[in-house]
Amino acid sequence: MKRRHLLAGAVVGGAGLLWGWRASNGGDRGGNHSASFQALSAALDRAGLARPTLVIDKQKLLANADVLKQHLAGKYHYRVVAKSLPSLPLLQAVMTRTHTRRLMVFHQPFLNLIARELPDTELLLGKPMPVAAAARFYEHHRNPEFDAREQLQWLVDSGARLQQYAELARQRGELMQINLELDVGLHRGGFSENDAVIAALALIEREPGLQFSGFMGYDPHVAKTPGLLGGPDKAFAAVQQRYQEFVDVAEKHLGRSLSGATLNAAGSPTYQRYDGQQVATELAAGSALVKPTDFDLDSLADHQPAAFIATPVLKSLPVAQVPGIEKLARLQSWFNPNTRQAFFIYGGYWKALPESPPGLSTHALYGRSTNQEMLNGSASITLQPDDWVFLRPTQSEHVFLQFGDIAVYEGGDIVDSWPVFTQGA
Repeated sequence: MKRRHLLAGAVVGGAGLLWGWRASNGGDRGGNHSASFQALSAALDRAGLARPTLVIDKQKLLANADVLKQHLAGKYHYRVVAKSLPSLPLLQAVMTRTHTRRLMVFHQPFLNLIARELPDTELLLGKPMPVAAAARFYEHHRNPEFDAREQLQWLVDSGARLQQYAELARQRGELMQINLELDVGLHRGGFSENDAVIAALALIEREPGLQFSGFMGYDPHVAKTPGLLGGPDKAFAAVQQRYQEFVDVAEKHLGRSLSGATLNAAGSPTYQRYDGQQVATELAAGSALVKPTDFDLDSLADHQPAAFIATPVLKSLPVAQVPGIEKLARLQSWFNPNTRQAFFIYGGYWKALPESPPGLSTHALYGRSTNQEMLNGSASITLQPDDWVFLRPTQSEHVFLQFGDIAVYEGGDIVDSWPVFTQGA
């Protein structure tokens, strides 16, 4: 083959590769807000908001709560996971809709807050607290309407921590309800051996300040177990078998049924797998009610996103340029038309993904910013300064706490403002 033919072939082949790379970027993915996001934008404008704001769509939140209740179908008690919904009015809305007063709490200051402000609740710790944190709860607990002896279960993951709690109960003259954390397959700590459970139960029986209240077996690994390892079905069956074994061991040791105990299980990714045939007596979930992107799972297909971060556009530039390589901006936008424009938003770098308008993304070379983050989009996006950009949180815990009061959206307007948890003592 002649040299010029080789060169021509190389040019054509190279052009084909470039075109293929350009096409692989999905073409122009840009667009403008849907009618629903236009309505939300108008509502935020009418409310006079012009800063990063966490928005809850109340109608979708309550619809998700209804879906959850329909799945539980009265076969299990429902415990609301407070870290995923860290706002007293938000929790109250969910508790009212789902007819429960059971909450799971994960942080000592929030535990004190809830005991003070929602004294008719029944609380279970969602993770084991250092004994000093437990002591601090009692030191700052002031509301006599909340009886910690009856309404609070401490989660204990080991014999060593149980010994610490026994000493605390003796020192303070307290009665502490003890729920034992079980390792049912997640392998994040907790009791994993039958003998260790028996030893813990024996210690609780010897200590007048401790009382056994039940078990917790958390199983989020089930939803993401790969097919190579048997998939979610096999993982779920293994969880149930192990949980049942622990209950059988406890009942044999105690000489009584645990039917009245708190046998907590599930989580948002797995709660729909429970059909009334399992040993658990209650299921916990929280994120499913607002559905961040980490919960875009087949097991939650009937839930809908109900939480968004809304933030104003500060600057709109027709070309996205990176310092030092400005001359490559046009070439970059040819390779990927979705990098053509630059929009600098108010704030940024949240655990969140751009949602609307479609086609927005962060720039790998320009970097991230918590002050004025740059988002890129194609020429099809017509955002201007003061317009709104919407993102979906990847998770709700912690993220919800970054924006101050939650803007509650209902019936086309911002109808309320819900304060989030504060750290307190």
